[in-house]
Order: sequence, then C-alpha cells, then structure tokens
Amino acid sequence: MLDKAKNLILPSRRSDVPPFIVMDVMAAAAQVEAQGRHVVHMEVGQPFQPAPKTALEAARAALSGRIAYTEALGMPSLRGRIARHYADTYGLDLDPARVVVTTGSSGGFMLAFLSLFEAGDRVALANPGYPPYRHILTALGCEPVLIETSAATRWVMSPEALLAAHRDKPLAGLLIASPANPTGTMMDKESLGRLIAAAEAEGIKVISDEIYHGLDYAFAAETAAKLTDHAVIINSFSKYFCMTGWRVGWLVMPEALTRSVERLQQNFAISVPALSQIAAEAAFDGRDEMDAVKHVYEANRRVLVDGLPKAGLDKFLPVDGGFYLYADVSRFSNDSLDFAKRMLNEAGVAATPGIDFDPVNGHNYLRFCYAGSTPEMHEAVQRIGAWLNR
Repeated sequence: MLDKAKNLILPSRRSDVPPFIVMDVMAAAAQVEAQGRHVVHMEVGQPFQPAPKTALEAARAALSGRIAYTEALGMPSLRGRIARHYADTYGLDLDPARVVVTTGSSGGFMLAFLSLFEAGDRVALANPGYPPYRHILTALGCEPVLIETSAATRWVMSPEALLAAHRDKPLAGLLIASPANPTGTMMDKESLGRLIAAAEAEGIKVISDEIYHGLDYAFAAETAAKLTDHAVIINSFSKYFCMTGWRVGWLVMPEALTRSVERLQQNFAISVPALSQIAAEAAFDGRDEMDAVKHVYEANRRVLVDGLPKAGLDKFLPVDGGFYLYADVSRFSNDSLDFAKRMLNEAGVAATPGIDFDPVNGHNYLRFCYAGSTPEMHEAVQRIGAWLNR
C-alpha cells in the first residue's frame, strides 16, 4: 500500500528536464543582495528599461474598461499591426491571417513544436544554443539533436553539418536563431537562405527564432519569412520592446497550420491576456524610444568588447546582435559553474555559466548580458579586472 502511495507523487519522466540555470543564478544573486551587497546583473536577458511609453499609456487607458478573453489567435487589430511591421521592416506583404499571438516566445515554441512534430521526431539545434529549445522538445517527447558550431562557420550551423546529421539519422525539424543566444552571432541573408533551402530540400521543417530582431549591429537581420512560405517564425515583444513581463509574442505560421495552432491555443490558454495585447499593439508606436535603448546596448557592447580583454577575458565569439557576449574563461577555469559562483560572491558580478547553453563545451564559457545601464557595464569590467588580476 505504501509503495502504491509513493507512486502517486512521483514526477513524470517527461518532467525530468534540466533546470534553466540562468534562473538559479538570478536567485543566488538575490541572496547576495539580501546581504546588503550590490550586484551587477549580467545573468538574465532582460532589458533594463520599461516598456515604451505608448504601451504603458494604452494599458492604463484600457484598465478603465472590461478586460476579457480575446480571440484565441489574438486581437485582429494586433495581428494586423504585426503584419504591417513585416511590411515596414522587411518589405514583406504578410497576410494577418497567418499571425498568431502567443504568451511570449515560450508559448510560441510549445505551439510550434506541437503543431509540427510527433513524439520521437528529431530536431536539429545549433550548439551552443538557448536551453529551453532542447528542454521543451524533450518534455514533448521529441529528440533535440545538437549540431556543433565553430569559428569556421562563425558559430552558426552550416548546411553541410545539417545534412551530415540528417544522413546519420533522419531529422524532422531544424530550429534557427539569428541573432543567436548565447553567442550573439548572426546569419546574413545568403547564409540563412542556403541553410533553409538545404533543409527544405530534404523535407526538414524549419523554425526561425527571431526574438532578437531589431537588435542588430553588424548588419540588418533578415526574416526567414522572406525566404520561404513554409517556415514557422517566432518573435516576441520581450527584447526589442522591453516587455519581458508582459508575456506576449507571436508566430507567423504557414497558412495550412494556422487552424491546428488555433485549436491548441484554445485549449492551452484560451487567449493571451488582453491587457498585454493592447499594450503590445501600442508598442509599435514607441519605436523611436526603443531605438534609443538600442543605442545604449551598442554603447554597452563597446564597453565590454574594449574592456573585457583588458580585464583578462580576451576570447569571445562575434557580438553581431542581441545583447550577449559569450566569453571563453578556460584560461582561468574549466568549470564555468564554479567560476560564475566565485565571480558572483567575490566580485559581485552575476553572469551565466556556459553549461546552461552547451552541455559539451560550455564548461569553458560564460555568457554576459549587456542589457543593463552603461555605468553598470563599466562597473562590471572594473570589478572583473580587479578580481581576475588580484
């Protein structure tokens, strides 16, 4: 009887996914701050600025009325505004019927994976990469296939590496991210087009994570939606629009898949919170304000690119876009988790160990987020330099 009772409270095997370590680092940093110490936060990919004033004003105005369910696919006016964004930004004529509003990009991943893949399907991911890609796929019964990247491919997946993995054992899907997390590297239009073409020629379904679009420094990011009608595009208001806590994002779906995603959304969430959707639609009118924030990130990027080598961290991946710098710390440690813990406790700088993003070589790397204020970035460089050169 006792054995049977124990089985009632055992977690499912599908829930046995690794933690998102960045959240553990954030909790550890909070404990240090609770001791009265100041921490420079470079662990979480979260902008330091609030949502655009246009979004905040729209949300305040909406609070005087009724906040109710919306259509499962999202408010028609927001879907139309997102479609217009593709015309304004990429010169793409996009049917609003293909747009699905989601609970952040995270909700978008679950809808996309469930609508595209069966349990057991294999999905290719660049390594290093964003941890929840592989964790969500695993929880849904799919198999993430990590494909190593290198300096030779500018730390993005090559068509040759994708096809080699597919020949070894067939792939059902490919997830692309440009700009990428944690590396900040980007694919130009030609490289992106070659990878998508190689995948689709083999019947491999493509998902493009474009959450860091708008935060590009080396060259303008291109959307996969301009290169194919068959890919699923994922984006969010979290990063460029500084709306992480509002939990609102979107999908651009192939027309044939929109109804299946609608059915999933109806059952999972009914709809994305109406207040967040109202604010998100108004956020598009705050682009001047958000471009000013982007200029802060560019200044922060220069502080780290110039300052970290002088502090002792002189090996890092190209910082093309987003707001991350992925640094090699193997000169000082081959245990990035321990290195991050010591840097937090001894230098008061919180960053994320590379093992969160790369289970193979991540023990040699640390990810720094430079979405904070510029004075904080100067402070971080000074603290790291003083700590490493004691």
